[in-house]
Amino acid sequence: MSDKFDLCIIGGGPAGFAGAVRALDLGKHVCIVEADEIGGTGVMWGALSSKTLWELAKDYDIAAKVDRGYRSAGLIVDYAAVRNTVIQAVKEKQYQMLSQLETYSPLRWKGPGSITFKRGRGTFLSRERIEVTNGDGGKEEIRADFFLICTGSKPRDFPHITVDQKQILNSDGILNLKEFPKRLVIIGAGIVGCEYATIFSNFDQTKVFLVDHLERIIPFEDEDVSRFVSTNLKKNNVDIFHSAILRSINTRPDHLEVILDFDDGHSEVVEADAALISIGRTPNLGGLNLDRIGLTTDDLGFLACDENCLVKDNIYAAGDVTRHPALVNIAETEARYAVKHMFNAIRWPLRYSNMSTVMFFKPAVAAVGLNEQTCRKKKIPYRVAVYSNALVTRAIAMQATDGFVKIIVSDDDRQMLLGMRAAGPQASTTIMSIALLMDQEKGINDVLKSVHPHPTMSENIQECLRVLLGKSVYKPHAFPDYIQIRKWHPESEETV
Repeated sequence: MSDKFDLCIIGGGPAGFAGAVRALDLGKHVCIVEADEIGGTGVMWGALSSKTLWELAKDYDIAAKVDRGYRSAGLIVDYAAVRNTVIQAVKEKQYQMLSQLETYSPLRWKGPGSITFKRGRGTFLSRERIEVTNGDGGKEEIRADFFLICTGSKPRDFPHITVDQKQILNSDGILNLKEFPKRLVIIGAGIVGCEYATIFSNFDQTKVFLVDHLERIIPFEDEDVSRFVSTNLKKNNVDIFHSAILRSINTRPDHLEVILDFDDGHSEVVEADAALISIGRTPNLGGLNLDRIGLTTDDLGFLACDENCLVKDNIYAAGDVTRHPALVNIAETEARYAVKHMFNAIRWPLRYSNMSTVMFFKPAVAAVGLNEQTCRKKKIPYRVAVYSNALVTRAIAMQATDGFVKIIVSDDDRQMLLGMRAAGPQASTTIMSIALLMDQEKGINDVLKSVHPHPTMSENIQECLRVLLGKSVYKPHAFPDYIQIRKWHPESEETV
């Protein structure tokens, strides 16, 4: 005997939860199958937990400042209390999700639609059926018209390195630390590695070493953005090893020996109390028996989807199992869109160009759309302006002038918004104004019809765009360190 649903979602993280609720909105009966914790990585070990930790670290860093006319005396930090605060934040969100699932369960909700939550591991029997195995080994069969795979991802393993989640950890095991390590080596200088370097250095209890296998960190961003992040990490007393590869980690009675090999042929040994492996993530697709239903993965192990998140026939996928960036907002958007597509409720196409992201460094860096290196790769002529927060009244008042706005527009008569990068206070908020206008395919002149309130951080957007038109309040010639403007054309292959 098996239960029959309109939709079965495998995975109860942000994507699975968002997809289930959207199907409920459409009056559908949904089943969520989750093998571990509701909320998945996005809640349990990823975005929520790490950003709670980042907020606490930022607060400590602000409290420790001595350049604002006051100082906190006797400032101490208790890692156990910090850890408990993070855990409580995670539980709060998790129980919000569980409460809603229970509210709309068939036992309490009489429709339209319903959400059934089953704990267990799902595996395909056919394209219409899965078998769910619970923690006690019990099995049941679930049938559905559609399936949405939202099983997320897991930290990528480093060859020949055993992660014990005690001394050698990945991002899933950060909360296993019992105290601040005196010395922490982070392997990998992508977003996650740089965020944790920021967090631990902000608390000022840990000496952080960041290992980058390339010549610069955050390599997918432009060199000026990468340099900005790197400079601020160094100001925070983070040592960065560039062009370095981890050879081995040797466990000693009271410390770790981390051996690094460099491109120039030399090697170094770094002594540490803990090591964090942060070299990316891999999709969680093991155990689904995809081959049984004729599905294969690409060369990197991801599911190939079309523009509607459709894998094949009645099987959809969303979130980290696809090849798109592993971000909660993208995962949720994909899942919601997939549900609308399978039930013929599409109103507009799924677009990734206006999806913004925030990198939680010191200060935070927000991004949307194209950067310069992507424009050059795509042979798109562009103009770009960079406007420093040092010229923004609100930033001066906040004593937070370390940051900028960088806006790229097409170098043609329309001057269409192509992308933006923002660093500093409220970057995550200011980025959305440009993301919205990009979605509406607006150009510079459309944006400047609006006048920003004063004094606010969003005024740096206004002035950055005025720079591109030669109408800014402050001029590049007067402030060459604070304002830059340049353009690029594929014909010349030069930035001027």
